[in-house]
Amino acid sequence: MPADEIIIPLKLVSLLRTASRVVVLTGAGVSQESGLRTFRDAQVGLWSQYRPEDLATPEAFQQNPKLVWDWYALRRETVKAVEPNPGHYALVEMAGRIQNFTLITQNVDGLHKKAGSTGVIELHGNLQRVKCSMCGMQADGWDESAGSVPQCPACGGLLRPDVIWFGESLPRKALEAAVEAARNCDAFFSIGTSGLVQPAAALAFAAKNRNALVVEINAQLTPLTEKADFSLNGKSGEVLPALLQAVWGA
Repeated sequence: MPADEIIIPLKLVSLLRTASRVVVLTGAGVSQESGLRTFRDAQVGLWSQYRPEDLATPEAFQQNPKLVWDWYALRRETVKAVEPNPGHYALVEMAGRIQNFTLITQNVDGLHKKAGSTGVIELHGNLQRVKCSMCGMQADGWDESAGSVPQCPACGGLLRPDVIWFGESLPRKALEAAVEAARNCDAFFSIGTSGLVQPAAALAFAAKNRNALVVEINAQLTPLTEKADFSLNGKSGEVLPALLQAVWGA
């Protein structure tokens, strides 16, 4: 739908023009618009015989590190082949219009950074980074063609994707920064996220409990929809450019 056909409530426009501290949380729906399959939908071909949960746990990596490494290597290549969409670029533009802007994402594809966003809080890590499964040190580079799982140059441990697996805790500093931002914002946007994955799903409610304006942009209904001050039904790649045009004439 063209941006000029999307209706943005005038009250929302007025409130956003005075907001100075804005927090945005994004989920898989934003990346899906770039053509990326969601985590569970990515099980195709050889990988269709596996549940994502069987490939995304520390136990799975311990039992069969090569299988897990190859799965994530394929996902890295898939991400490299896609580009940010208008929703990603609209958030870059929004950041330039707001005095204090914080972007938090549950996505691990790095598309926000590729679009030009800076200071992104990546709650679930990043596919393009790897770290040692033993000492935790991030590796600057590794050999994908070696035919085996690369080893840490510092301790010799096996390298693994720098993403959060099932059963693992979110990075403490990232989570603390996200909670702090949510508790101190004027407006909180939940965009393209199901509102089901904790603790990220609690951020919107943390903002609302501090009387922040809560706006949801999603093509589907979520547990947040009825609680949000404004719920804009649609794709972020269409709604966000319309919102920018309505608020700032961008």
